[in-house]
Amino acid sequence: MLDIIKGVFEQEAQAIRNIPVTGEFNKALEIIYKHVHELNGKLIASGMGKAGQIALNMATTFSSTGTPAVFLHPSDSQHGDLGVVQKNDVLLLISNSGKTREILELVELADNLYKGLPLIVISGNPESELAKSADAFLHTGNPKEVCPLGLTPSTSTTIMTVIGDSLVVAMMKKINFSNEEYAKRHHGGYLGDKSRRQSRLEKKGK
Repeated sequence: MLDIIKGVFEQEAQAIRNIPVTGEFNKALEIIYKHVHELNGKLIASGMGKAGQIALNMATTFSSTGTPAVFLHPSDSQHGDLGVVQKNDVLLLISNSGKTREILELVELADNLYKGLPLIVISGNPESELAKSADAFLHTGNPKEVCPLGLTPSTSTTIMTVIGDSLVVAMMKKINFSNEEYAKRHHGGYLGDKSRRQSRLEKKGK
């Protein structure tokens, strides 16, 4: 069992090392910066199933680090929740296959509401309709799932999470996000206390 576990770690680590790092990441960051930080829009992350859980995590992490974001469930968007979309928003869509019906329908519905909303797509399929419609396409590298059946989203969701983390960290650097600003958004718990302590130390050091 320990050899199996070590094999899982190695396969997923190798998949992370194989993520294609291209200029599309710069394009994605510029789109987010322009629409959220200059035009006062927000980032709307969406995905179905396991990808949806990753999208939710991305939205909450972006929000806590100075980039307003929300999660929009693609199915709920067809029952009124699409109303959260505004004209200067950005859609961050996650679909490993690039063929998720609900995500493709969300693109159409959002475009009908506000024409030309920019799309950032994270997917393992660069030939998909979703990928080809993207303003910035972030390729996962389409890694083989570590699941012994090759079915359960596992390695692919790890990669999606890492890509999301890279965008968050890069944006924090771009907007010079500080401990003081973090503390304003994260009042409770250990992290809130730590960010306030670090903010006080930064002010003393100036």
